[in-house]
Amino acid sequence: MIKHYEKLLQLKCFTHQDSIHLFGDAKKAGNILYELKKKGLIQSVRRNLYVAVSLETHGSAASPFEIASSITDGCCLSHHSAFEFYGLANQVFTDIYVSSPAKFREFTFEGRRYHCVRTARSFGLEKYHKIRVTDLERTILDGLKDFDKIGGLEELLRCLAMVTLVREQVLIDYLGHYDNCFLAQKAGYLLSFFPHLKLSEPFFEYCRQHKGESSRYLCHDTKNAPKTFIKEWNLCVPADITEWIQEGGDAFVPLH
Repeated sequence: MIKHYEKLLQLKCFTHQDSIHLFGDAKKAGNILYELKKKGLIQSVRRNLYVAVSLETHGSAASPFEIASSITDGCCLSHHSAFEFYGLANQVFTDIYVSSPAKFREFTFEGRRYHCVRTARSFGLEKYHKIRVTDLERTILDGLKDFDKIGGLEELLRCLAMVTLVREQVLIDYLGHYDNCFLAQKAGYLLSFFPHLKLSEPFFEYCRQHKGESSRYLCHDTKNAPKTFIKEWNLCVPADITEWIQEGGDAFVPLH
């Protein structure tokens, strides 16, 4: 039985189908999983998803990011979880955001809550061994689009402050894929706070051309707070937004 455990330990995270490929047939695989689970050598994460148990830590041998990448076919880490993976998050969350073409029921395992972000977008993905994750440019745009999945605007700004390099043309190409006027507004306005990203004037001009004509609130949870209207971007923004970026330090000044 130990040799079977060692094979599954190499996979770390696996489905019943994976075990069938490994052990030859469904009945044999089912019996092996049953015995290993009874001995505490594997754990069930959710229906048809298992992890091998580390004999050293007695916890999952798979990291939360590896588990997240195994939930459905084509799923990947995204939003704040992608920033965490790249070491660019200001805070570490117990929530794991997983973009997936197929819906799955959210679940908790070993203190982490796995959230489904249903999406048909298949561009901007990277793979690092067993971990699938949105690339940095898509991660930035997903964060700009969905403040609620990044810990709010303030957390997003702090994540962006840690980014050192972006591919400008990739950002522009991805904005074309999203085809979202509000996202173009937010990207043009908020990324102007970070001159170290070295985004050129053509990037901001692209955002201006695709922002549409509507005026919008940058974030709805601050509607009743003091606001400033930014005419260039047709955005109502929190009056103290520049103070959010560096706590106790000098505020960043937007380029435009």
